[in-house]
Amino acid sequence: MITYDDFEKVDIRVGRITRAEPFPEARKPAIKLWVDFGEGIGEKRSSAQITKHYTPETLIGRQVLAVVNFPPRQIGKVMSEVLVLGVPDAEGEVVLIGPGHDVPLGGKLF
Repeated sequence: MITYDDFEKVDIRVGRITRAEPFPEARKPAIKLWVDFGEGIGEKRSSAQITKHYTPETLIGRQVLAVVNFPPRQIGKVMSEVLVLGVPDAEGEVVLIGPGHDVPLGGKLF
């Protein structure tokens, strides 16, 4: 069990994918993402193993939730600055999490 104070330390924000490219150098199939979190946070990069359900073209404009306060992590040739969130489907493939309606960029999950 964690406390609510522990939960508040994880900064989860909504962003919009502005750019997506294949990431053929990754060990497992992945897509490079650029996510705009709006004023104050700006655009951040990430890498996600989401090729089963998504192509780079279908991701542009999609709003997603991401953890924005983890330290950057080198993933192959990509410095991942945020962790885009998803849940596994019945086969264990990632399905992205996003708001059900368009919301302002940078909105904090609470």
